[in-house]
Amino acid sequence: MLRVKTPQKARARRALEKRAPKLIETGKKTLILHGMRTSAVLNAVLSDIYHLKKESAVKFSRRNKDVCPFENGGETSLEFFSHQTDCSLFVYGSHTKKRPNNLVLGRTYDHHIYDLIEVGVENYKRMDSFSYDKKLSPHVGSKPFICFIGEGFESVGELKHLKEVLLDLLRGEVVEKLNLAGLDRVYLCTAISANKVILTQCALRLKKSGTVVPRTELVEVGPSMDLVVRRHRLPNDGLRKEAMRVVRDQPKKDKNIQQDTLRGKVGKINIPDQKVDDTKYFHTKVGDSYVPHKTKGIKRERREAKTRKEEKEGDENASKRQKEDTE
Repeated sequence: MLRVKTPQKARARRALEKRAPKLIETGKKTLILHGMRTSAVLNAVLSDIYHLKKESAVKFSRRNKDVCPFENGGETSLEFFSHQTDCSLFVYGSHTKKRPNNLVLGRTYDHHIYDLIEVGVENYKRMDSFSYDKKLSPHVGSKPFICFIGEGFESVGELKHLKEVLLDLLRGEVVEKLNLAGLDRVYLCTAISANKVILTQCALRLKKSGTVVPRTELVEVGPSMDLVVRRHRLPNDGLRKEAMRVVRDQPKKDKNIQQDTLRGKVGKINIPDQKVDDTKYFHTKVGDSYVPHKTKGIKRERREAKTRKEEKEGDENASKRQKEDTE
C-alpha cells in the first residue's frame, strides 16, 4: 500500500495549490534542454528561443542522454523534468548524422506527453547577425503578432499541427485587453511547400497615417530559420477530449426568489433574530436615552454620586458637631 505524503507547512500547501489544475489556466512555461549531441547551430537556436521567452522559460545547460521523445521509455525523464519545473511546453535539441540540427517541439498534459512534432533547422540566421536601429528591438515580455501565410496551414495535416504548437510556444500569456504601444514585434510563418516553413521575427514600427489607425512597417530583427517537418505524433482522441474540456458558464441563481404566474417575481426576506439584550428593559435610563448596565460612564457616574453623597453626609455631621459645641 502506497503512503500518501501530505505537506505539513502552509508554504508547501500553497505551492501545491498553485500547481493544481485550474478552471482558467495561467501562462504556459517552456522547458528548453539539450540532447546528448548538439551542434553550434542548434545551440544558437536554443539560446535565441530562450531569449525570446526569457520570462516564461527554463533552460537546462547539461546534456541529457536519457531523453528520447519519440522512443519507448525515452519520455520518462522528460516528464519528470516537466513536473519538477512545472512546464507544459518543451523544446528539445539534438544532432545526429541521420537527423542533423533536429528540434523537437511538444506539449504536455498533466505532465505527460500530449503531442510531438520534429523539425529540422536550415538556413539559420542569429539575432546578432541583423543590423538595425536598436531602438526598434522588441522588449522582453511584449505581446507579438503571429501571422501564418500559406494554404498549407489549412490543408496539410503536418503544417496544421505545427501551427498549433507554434501558437502555444510564441504567444505567451493570453490576455483580454491589449495596449497598441505594447505590440512591437511580429512572427511571420510562411509555408513554401507541404513540409517546409520559413519562420522569422520582425520589429513593428508605427508611423503617422493621418487617421486613428497608424501606418505600420516591418523591420527584420531575427532570428530567421527554415523549419522542415520530419515526424509528428498527434494525441489520441480520449486524451484530446479530456484536455479540451471547457467549463460552461453557469448562470447565477438568485436565492429566495420565485416566479409566480399571478404575482410575478416573488421574494422572501430573512429577518435576523431579535437581540433581546439590546432592549430598553435591560438598560439604564440616562436622561432621555437608555444605555447598557455595564457602560463605563454609568459606573463613573455612580462612583461620583456616591462620593458626593459621602461629602454631603460629612458636611451635615460637621455642622451638627458645630451646633453641639456652641451649645
